[in-house]
Amino acid sequence: MKIQTKSSIIQHIPVTHGGKNSIKNLDPNVIDFSVNTTPIGIPLSVKATLKKNLNSIQNYPDFHSTELISSLKKYTGLPKSNLMVGNGAIEIIYNFSFAFLSQKTKVLIPIPTFQEYETVAKLNDCKISFFKTMNLSKDIDSFISQIPRNGCVFLCNPNNPTGKLLSKEQLNLIIQKAKKYSSIVFVDECFIELVPESNESIILYVKKYDNLFVLRSLTKSFGLAGIRIGYAAASKQLIEILQKIKIPWSVNSLAQNAAKIAIKNNSHLTKSKLVIKKELIYLKNKISQLDGFECNDSSTNFILIKTKYDSTKLQQKLLKHKILIRDCKNFRGLDNQYFRIAVKSHKDNVKLVKALEKIT
Repeated sequence: MKIQTKSSIIQHIPVTHGGKNSIKNLDPNVIDFSVNTTPIGIPLSVKATLKKNLNSIQNYPDFHSTELISSLKKYTGLPKSNLMVGNGAIEIIYNFSFAFLSQKTKVLIPIPTFQEYETVAKLNDCKISFFKTMNLSKDIDSFISQIPRNGCVFLCNPNNPTGKLLSKEQLNLIIQKAKKYSSIVFVDECFIELVPESNESIILYVKKYDNLFVLRSLTKSFGLAGIRIGYAAASKQLIEILQKIKIPWSVNSLAQNAAKIAIKNNSHLTKSKLVIKKELIYLKNKISQLDGFECNDSSTNFILIKTKYDSTKLQQKLLKHKILIRDCKNFRGLDNQYFRIAVKSHKDNVKLVKALEKIT
């Protein structure tokens, strides 16, 4: 029997992300600089609530995540009707694409950026235009001139992997032009809460613009990668459409409980940003002094580094020192001269610098 499916699925190659699962037979004691989560780990209050609520897994989770949505209302300052949660930010990206992208959709994506935007656009047979830039802020006028009609613009702010941050004013210009052209603007703010120096979040703009969709994740800000929890903010109309296609019970009860507790812990974000601000300076200063390494300026908890060395070989050498970096050669717009590191604790950052010194 010949199995039939979409040609886009047959041609699809899943994206390889960072993390220990990306390397076979990895030493469990490796320090993982390839994943950009908070350098201070999970809040203690979240660990406590997970232990307390273990018995809840015998029951189905709240289908509508009612209590969590109420908590997010207080946390974001948005009405419940403008909010939804998902099984990680990635589920929301795929649901968004299923609901709003098609063969007729023209999609604009600046590169390099998070690869899943391209993936979902391809799976929906969209017409994709790529805008190559290492700093979108400097090329904003040219980018705006390429916004399609009746299409979709994907943005990551701050951008992964470059760490560059667009201002509210720049994003406002993009959204206004897109609205004029009847296009949706998808803004991924998964790293916005880990920006130490400023607050350029436009999450409250969803009250003003019905063509704006903002994605958030608790993975990066609160270290909850393993339990999968993310949320989105958008107009009531967009949220209602996505709620219709959401997989039943996709957000488990432990994730809902953990998220409620996490977003009450403002001190955790404050501590994270203090560490990030200090350690960004340390890492950039130390690594930039090494021959063959050029650190990209970053606004958040990771650094993109250009090197004269082959990134894959460099990754393998560092693994011998029990350190894992993110080889960035599979990012469209980059090559095997780029790798990315997360900002971690000072102790771990010192180990990374010493390992780089030894192998170069």
